[in-house]
Amino acid sequence: MKLKINKTTDNILMLYIMNISQIVLPLVVLPYLARVLSIASYGVVSYVKSIMVYSMLVIQFGFLLSGTKEVVEARNSKEKLGKVVGKITQAKLILSIPAFLILVILIFLIKILRQNPLFTVLMFIPSFLDIFIFEYLFRGLEKMNIVTIRYLISKSFSVICTFIFIKGDNQLLLIPIFDILGSFIAVLWGYQEFKKLNIKIIWDKLINVTEALKESSLYFFSDISSTAFNALNTVCIGIFLSAKEVAFWGLILQFILAVDGLYRPLKDGVYPEMIKKRDLRLLVKVTAIFLPVVLIGCSITFFGSYWILYIVGGKKYTAASYLVKASVPLLFLLFLNSLSSWPLLGAIGKVREVTFSIVIGSIVQVIGLLILIITNHMSLFLVMVLRTISELCMLIIRLIYFNKFKNLYNKKSIAIN
Repeated sequence: MKLKINKTTDNILMLYIMNISQIVLPLVVLPYLARVLSIASYGVVSYVKSIMVYSMLVIQFGFLLSGTKEVVEARNSKEKLGKVVGKITQAKLILSIPAFLILVILIFLIKILRQNPLFTVLMFIPSFLDIFIFEYLFRGLEKMNIVTIRYLISKSFSVICTFIFIKGDNQLLLIPIFDILGSFIAVLWGYQEFKKLNIKIIWDKLINVTEALKESSLYFFSDISSTAFNALNTVCIGIFLSAKEVAFWGLILQFILAVDGLYRPLKDGVYPEMIKKRDLRLLVKVTAIFLPVVLIGCSITFFGSYWILYIVGGKKYTAASYLVKASVPLLFLLFLNSLSSWPLLGAIGKVREVTFSIVIGSIVQVIGLLILIITNHMSLFLVMVLRTISELCMLIIRLIYFNKFKNLYNKKSIAIN
């Protein structure tokens, strides 16, 4: 048991290094871009990145979770692992076609995309290259050191190039170009590590690829539903509010995603171990350790909202400090929901229940947005409040399911309740 816990701890540690890097590197670039780009151009960058979330989700189609689960189950057979990688790669290549076609349609329909078509198309390419990174494989094999090192190298390259070459709005197209080059580095690095595992990709029949899509669809609908909490908000703000408000929202959303990124290693690191052991004591231990840290962080965010925006974006963004304060309840709920999703319910096979909770939260979000639009009350503050209400609904549903299915956990761990 000690060995297992140590392996899980190591996995969580590597996930934390990667996710802290995912937070720190953008936050290093963010103040720079906010200063060298106009508010309108920064709004374009934020908006297009939000659209790319949808493209990435369509191509990934939940395979980061379902693929990780399959790899865990097939880890003792290189042949089975080769088949898993083969059919998932085929599925993602197929999915990239509708993802790109949808993007082209959006370019014609949405003004801010129509004004920046080349920038938008270039931003799609890193999403396509993600097909050949095989992150689910390394996660399932609990080799997060590979994923972490690869990310650090590829993203550091992009960050360094940004500081050297981007000096104003005229270099806007260089942003996706550097991301593309960084993705190529990640693909090449991942391929070398893949070869060391001595796994050969085995292409599968179309019927098996279709079955893989069907099995992963619940994870996909879970992921695509959750985007209603972030990307859909940005899309609606971009349509009904000004470019300046898009920039404000984009900056604060980056802050929220950064905090959420700190929670993600807990979820991703504990998830494989929970699949194998279904031991609630691990989740209780993680919660007890990190909950005080989260509460301290929320307090710092509330009382230091002005200075957070001043440091990250400069004085021109401090007018939105009220939104940072309004985000504090959301930041707390994100922590609870990160542990109540796949580690708590997904590990006992309740994928439908996790998906249902996110779908209900998304429906609340979409209905709320429609009400704001119809009543002409769309504002950044009300969108933030709505986002928090949706997250709360999701948590309540998950706790109800946990109480219903807690008998499925390890009986010794149930004693802690």
